[in-house]
Amino acid sequence: MKNNLLGEPKRVTLFCGHYGSGKSNLAVNYALRLQGCGVPVSLADIDIVNPYFRSADSRRELEDAGVQVISLPFANSNVDLPSLPQEVYGLVQRRDIRAVLDVGGDDRGALALGRYVPYILEEGNFANLFVANFYRPLTQTASDALEVLREIEQASRLPFTGIVNNSNLGSETTEGTVERTMSAARELSDLTGLPVVFTSYRADLHPNVPNGFPIVLQRNNPAFS
Repeated sequence: MKNNLLGEPKRVTLFCGHYGSGKSNLAVNYALRLQGCGVPVSLADIDIVNPYFRSADSRRELEDAGVQVISLPFANSNVDLPSLPQEVYGLVQRRDIRAVLDVGGDDRGALALGRYVPYILEEGNFANLFVANFYRPLTQTASDALEVLREIEQASRLPFTGIVNNSNLGSETTEGTVERTMSAARELSDLTGLPVVFTSYRADLHPNVPNGFPIVLQRNNPAFS
């Protein structure tokens, strides 16, 4: 299966980044895009950092589209324990299904990912994408984003393979909002040697950016409004 925009997708695709960078929205949109290409896909929400705004909140839309959703046992509850479902082990060990992982923000969230890393590295068929929003307070420059990127890599022990520019101001985002961050994304790419895999933007906008990835805000998730 080949996606016209993203090329041949890896067996496991991970979205990691700073808290509030928009990882969950991207994970949902990416999983729906893959499922739309006719290949079975599962999305695992392993965000232990923010139990309130999560990709699991879009479970109905995902499952209606045929995407299997694996979420933390305390998702959509007031329980906050760093436990992860056993099903995720099966997901990273299986080779017959595409897996999309929504990883918690920053180094604390990346620690949870660490237990699955040996299986991911053994297979060697993964894309670990650093999601950057250059409008967030702690990642407003390429140098700041680089510091967060390195912290996540060290905590998870999984190297990043690419960068996603997901810079936005929520409902106030315009074409110019997106285009103004392209230089920062290129600088981060130069600092890391990693490619900017795509730049995401709200589907109703039409910015003139290379490798554009239009996304739909998830209506039932207040984190994406």
